[in-house]
Amino acid sequence: MQYSVMVEYALHSLVYLIDIPHEETIGIKDLSEFQGLSETYLSKVFGKLSRAGIVSSTPGVKGGYKLARLPEEISFWDVIEAVEGKKPVFQCKNILKTNLMYRDNEECTSCTQSNPICTINLAMLEAEEQMRGALRNKTLAWLNRELDHVLPEKVRSDSRNYFRNKKSN
Repeated sequence: MQYSVMVEYALHSLVYLIDIPHEETIGIKDLSEFQGLSETYLSKVFGKLSRAGIVSSTPGVKGGYKLARLPEEISFWDVIEAVEGKKPVFQCKNILKTNLMYRDNEECTSCTQSNPICTINLAMLEAEEQMRGALRNKTLAWLNRELDHVLPEKVRSDSRNYFRNKKSN
């Protein structure tokens, strides 16, 4: 399983939207410049976040993005699902029904059921649900608190001040 770099860009960028005043926004140009990312690529990321209701946008020269919900209400899983879409990690093709031992066996109920249960699929779905649960428990608010602990205070305050003082949008 591998998530695209869009997930990383989204999570990093959303952190900067946490501390802005409710009536303000941050433009894609400022976010991309600050992080050294492609403005075009980051715009695609924010389009997906906007469609998912994670951010809201204000159009125009002074426009930009802000969080559409509280940081406590936006989980890592919400961001992953917005960026990557809703698709299972494991995609069972139910090859059991094409197995030589079951193909022509009239007594095999798993072959005759319209939706046979695959033990491998069940195990994978269980593991995937555990991963989703862990990512649902990590929110932007949690990330913000963690960054306060692991990053020097000057880095955090300089980052916040950059976006307060820089309004190219």
